[in-house]
Amino acid sequence: MCPAPPHHTPRTAAEIAADDHRIHIDSDDAVLGVDGNAVLNGRVTVHQEERSVTADSVTYDNDSGRITVHGKVDFEDPRLRVRSETGTYDSTGGAKFGEAAFDLLDRNGRGVASSIDVHPDGKVQLAMLRYTTCPVGNQDWMLQASSLSLDTALQQGVARGVHMRFKGVPILYTPYLSFPLGDARKSGLLFPSFAHSGTNGYDVEIPYYFNLAPNYDLTLTPGVLSARGVQLGGEFRYLGAASHAQIETNFLPSDAIAHSDRAYMHVTDITDLSSRLRLDVDVASVSDSNYFENFAVGSDQTSVTYLERRASLLYDDDYWRVRAQLQNFQTIDIALAADQRPYSSVPRVQADGLWPIGDTNFEFAMGAEAVDFLRGVGPTGLRLDLSPEFRWSERTAGWFFVPAVGYRFTQYDLQNVQPGDPQTPTRALPYARLDTGLVFERDAGADGGRTQTLEPRLVYSYVPYRNQDALPLFDTGLPDLNLTELFRTNRFVGADRVGDADQLSMGMTTRLFDSVTGLQYLSATLGQTRYFSEPKVTLPGLTPEIYRASDLIGQVSVTAYKDFSVNLEYQWNPYTSVTDKSEVLIQYRPNPSEVVNVGYRFQRDILEQWDASFAWPIADHWNTVGSMVYSLVDHQIIEQVAGFEYKSCCWRIQVVQRRYLTSRTGTLDTSIALQLELVGLSSVGKSADTFLERSIRGYSARQPDAQLP
Repeated sequence: MCPAPPHHTPRTAAEIAADDHRIHIDSDDAVLGVDGNAVLNGRVTVHQEERSVTADSVTYDNDSGRITVHGKVDFEDPRLRVRSETGTYDSTGGAKFGEAAFDLLDRNGRGVASSIDVHPDGKVQLAMLRYTTCPVGNQDWMLQASSLSLDTALQQGVARGVHMRFKGVPILYTPYLSFPLGDARKSGLLFPSFAHSGTNGYDVEIPYYFNLAPNYDLTLTPGVLSARGVQLGGEFRYLGAASHAQIETNFLPSDAIAHSDRAYMHVTDITDLSSRLRLDVDVASVSDSNYFENFAVGSDQTSVTYLERRASLLYDDDYWRVRAQLQNFQTIDIALAADQRPYSSVPRVQADGLWPIGDTNFEFAMGAEAVDFLRGVGPTGLRLDLSPEFRWSERTAGWFFVPAVGYRFTQYDLQNVQPGDPQTPTRALPYARLDTGLVFERDAGADGGRTQTLEPRLVYSYVPYRNQDALPLFDTGLPDLNLTELFRTNRFVGADRVGDADQLSMGMTTRLFDSVTGLQYLSATLGQTRYFSEPKVTLPGLTPEIYRASDLIGQVSVTAYKDFSVNLEYQWNPYTSVTDKSEVLIQYRPNPSEVVNVGYRFQRDILEQWDASFAWPIADHWNTVGSMVYSLVDHQIIEQVAGFEYKSCCWRIQVVQRRYLTSRTGTLDTSIALQLELVGLSSVGKSADTFLERSIRGYSARQPDAQLP
């Protein structure tokens, strides 16, 4: 059993104010001498402000103001409770006790000490102590120290000669340990971490925290990888009134396996230069293309293809939204051919404006973009894209009607073009769009407490055909078809291609939700685009759409129906009766500590895989976790996680084994993470919680455990 922490009831403000630093003594019997000294017997209680001392016998020395207490002594202030056989207390608020048991009331910690000295200024000195947050009768973990100094005013603690034991086994020794009390920050050593993987061997790290200022700090983490060598990691954080920034670094000189220096850096910064102007920086870099394969954990991290370096200035007012950006990429997958790697855009300037026209429903919108594209191979140069548009917008609770007409002009100024290709090609075309829909509602459910909607939507788009084969491809692609793309006028992403269109996109959505809370139980949508003329514009290597309609797109989302949640997406070609894409995600979550997920993903000629994950208690205090991703195309496990967790009142241990792809050639690696958390103190080991929260949808290590009493 895990009993509730000891109850502490502070004295009321009226009681404290009435004391006015005076000492009040209550006793069953008192003998007062002519010299002012007194001896009090029976259960004696001494009160002064928020402090109190209770004992069987009290002797008061009038000259020194010192009170000596004997027999079942209980001392209490807002932060500390002491139980001893002997002690002294003086009128200044100081106290001393011999062999004593103590409780730290604001940390639910307890222990024993050979002596305790409480100073009037809030400092506490303890000698030869043992400390734990485990309940009485349980000493699963124990901290032993030759001395401990607590400064309750500065919220700091210093221990010397520290031994840490878990289940009687010593796990840590340090001659000096400095730590904060409560939520205050303080420079000092953090607990070391331990891990092992097949690639790096044993990994030991000992971080040191520097509390440099209230708004910025630094953590340096020296470590040793048994298979590679010594490394140094660092994290600098800054928080200002109008900005926040973070720098993460890691450096491993002379890697024993790679025979070279290995390094990683990631810098982020968001600064509001004014109420309308923001600077956003996100820059990452690694020393070599194998860095993530060697040091990242999990297939999602080891399969990184590019690292982005981006710096943006964003301006926003009542009419304009402007972004000026510098962007390039470090290619991690060096197997990509040079002409398949992304372009750098230095700079890219985007501006979008919207102006109402008088008191009418008419609006004028302007989209503009200017980009300078750079790359080592292929054509490079400037691209200017302008899209003025007039629209009429009428929206009510039950319907909306938004027709629009516009004109799109694109101009290039190119270098390094192929012989015979134009250096300044242009493209100009008008376009028109009509977006309209209805919203029907009706009461649903036995008591009418739910609402069901029926929401038809139509989008007609017209864009005339323009031959665009002479235009380069800088940043344009054809995205996967989904419900968002279904209703877009241009089926391409990026300005290098504008798809011709004479088409009608149709969709029908129904929703079921609680009429009072708005909680949605069901959402289902079915949509398709009908082509009145066959689209002709396409990308090199792709054939134009030859059917009179797009694939049918279906999406169903069921939320928390009898502890089940279901998400279904389906894309089907009605002309070939072939499924092009499908995804099914099912979750069973009867309470916060129990979750099971099953998923299936299919994309024709690209992938077919299923995954399953769970976090489930199997007995009191025992939880299990696991996940697996299996490729039906490659007949191979992409990622596998298995582990268990034990939670008690005062500690938690978690062991997780991971097996995952570390390279695009299918190489697998195995790692084991051990995390030991001592409640009220700290954690020892690599934290697996973040990894598990990514791998197991709905999992959280900090959620309440239903199995604990």
